[in-house]
Amino acid sequence: MRQSLPLRGAAFMVGAGISFALANALTQIITSQLGFRPQSDSFWQYAIALVLALPFLRRHGLAGLKTARPGLHLVRVLVSALGVQAFVMALSHGTPIWQVIALVMTSPFFVLLGAALFLGERVDLSRWGAASLGFAGAMILLRPWETGFTLTALYPVGAAILWAAASLMTKRLTMTERPETVTLWLLVLLTPINGAISLHAGFEWPTGWVLAWLLAGGALVFLAQHLLTLAYAAADAAFVQPFDDIKLISNVVVGWAVFGYLPEGPLWLGVAMILAASSWLLWSERPGAAPKAITA
Repeated sequence: MRQSLPLRGAAFMVGAGISFALANALTQIITSQLGFRPQSDSFWQYAIALVLALPFLRRHGLAGLKTARPGLHLVRVLVSALGVQAFVMALSHGTPIWQVIALVMTSPFFVLLGAALFLGERVDLSRWGAASLGFAGAMILLRPWETGFTLTALYPVGAAILWAAASLMTKRLTMTERPETVTLWLLVLLTPINGAISLHAGFEWPTGWVLAWLLAGGALVFLAQHLLTLAYAAADAAFVQPFDDIKLISNVVVGWAVFGYLPEGPLWLGVAMILAASSWLLWSERPGAAPKAITA
């Protein structure tokens, strides 16, 4: 049974990526096309996710929030909220979703480094190699040597660093906390934190299509966050994090279906490199695979 846990963790991570891709498309529609403030979008999506989680919260009751590490929960949610704000700001500028995701995909490098330095996880050379291949694929998609970096590009880079830190804290928490507790703390605290940021930027009430899309986005955010927590609970952060690269494929497909744009020419090489990296990790961790002797 334990041999199947890494595969389950990978499946949860892929499911979270698909849910986030759909939510990203709705966010870009709401902010870039309908002109809703990105700060208010972040608040309402997570507020709606919290409302949808009320049956989940009622089922677990106050015991579901019981923890011996409230400080770490608070720091994790604050870092996550800042990452959400940076990410939504990038989408609100109309940057293609796949390009934003390519920048955010620098996050696995920081996660693997942190998993080795702070969590004491063994990160073998094949994992480092797969992560490096995925990172190189992201750089091919971004092409900074051709387009350069703009101030807008700093938003997803900042989100990548913040979410890497949040991912490491999530893994640390799941060592002693239930996945439900980690999810509930995130949902409960994200709403007031995002609310304070929204008030500072100029609070907006949603109506019409904005409200409809926000309701759908909130449901997707709740689903994605819970799947993400289950992924880290099922397997090492060093293993499941590179599967997060597959979210690029989800975002490319969603971006094409909703907005009609696709990567062109050599950009597909980057997509292939990312898929190859994640496929190698899945193969190397299959049940019955020979244990690895070389570690870094």
